[in-house]
Amino acid sequence: MPTRRIHHLAAATAAATALTTALATLAATAPVHAAAGSLHLVHPGESIQRAVDAARPGDTVQVLPGTYPGSVRITTPGLTLRGTGPNSVITPGTGAENACAAAGHGVCVVGPETAPLPGLTIEAISVSGFRKNGIDITGTTGMTVRANFVHDNGEQGISQEVSTRAAIVGNDVHGNGQSGVFLANYVDRKAGAPAIGTVVTGNRLTDNRIGVTVRRLRGLSVNENDIRGNCGGVFIVGDETVPRAGDLDVAHNTVAANNKHCAPTPRLGAIQGAGIVLTGVEAARVTDNDILEHAGTSDFSGGIVLFKSVVGVPNARNTITGNRLSGNSPADIADRDTGTGNAFARNECSVSQPSGHC
Repeated sequence: MPTRRIHHLAAATAAATALTTALATLAATAPVHAAAGSLHLVHPGESIQRAVDAARPGDTVQVLPGTYPGSVRITTPGLTLRGTGPNSVITPGTGAENACAAAGHGVCVVGPETAPLPGLTIEAISVSGFRKNGIDITGTTGMTVRANFVHDNGEQGISQEVSTRAAIVGNDVHGNGQSGVFLANYVDRKAGAPAIGTVVTGNRLTDNRIGVTVRRLRGLSVNENDIRGNCGGVFIVGDETVPRAGDLDVAHNTVAANNKHCAPTPRLGAIQGAGIVLTGVEAARVTDNDILEHAGTSDFSGGIVLFKSVVGVPNARNTITGNRLSGNSPADIADRDTGTGNAFARNECSVSQPSGHC
């Protein structure tokens, strides 16, 4: 493996580890009164939800090491929910404690679509074992999801919809039934909209169905993540909605050996050996990624793959430049679409379909 790939991966991993350690230390030593508001300490055996309900905008709910059964529902703007790292664990409770639990999620942040909640933070906490999503976010702006451990949930690890300007950074997300990070405008209906500056960066995403899925969104970036051991690495998904999904960046990621096999769903075929996949997307920029060792026989198998959307909409005007690809089968770059205006330049690879994209 070339030296620059090793340095790139080592730097990204070290940065995520350092961030997690620093946040855990900060959480463990936080003062009883935070500058921005009051601090609500939650000890093992106490209710996180009760502390959240008592908090006001700007307050911090500090969860000490321990296991806390029961989902948590947050509707307060400016609130911080902070743990001490992987030892502050939220797990399923009775399933009836609040609307978040009834929906099958672990931590829910719920704001109105017409007046999104600003400035919330969830950091340094572990969420695992829920029937649906580990962290489920709707109706926010400026949300930070940082240095969390989100694993072994039935659907998405971290899910966000109808939200803008989020920072999803330095999380360890693994073993979830669907995507490690899932971003959409709406999950349950078609509509295109901007994500306006959302950033997914410095995360480690392993052993999920897909590392990162972006659906019907524009204006965001997925960069400097370590994505490996899933069925697929990154899926950017669009359709016929207006504005079209796209005008976003997938850059400086390490996407490696996403070779698990995932069976088809009613909307999507089987997935195996898929690095970065664009379906029905326009004006996306896929640049300077390391994409290694993918192999499979599905429609999406390969290093970088362009494929029409499930409703037959082609990709258009995407730019695939400066990526380093090796060991991907059946091709490092595969344009299996009928779209126009897609540009391929300065990619380091061995095999492309059709030829000429390396």
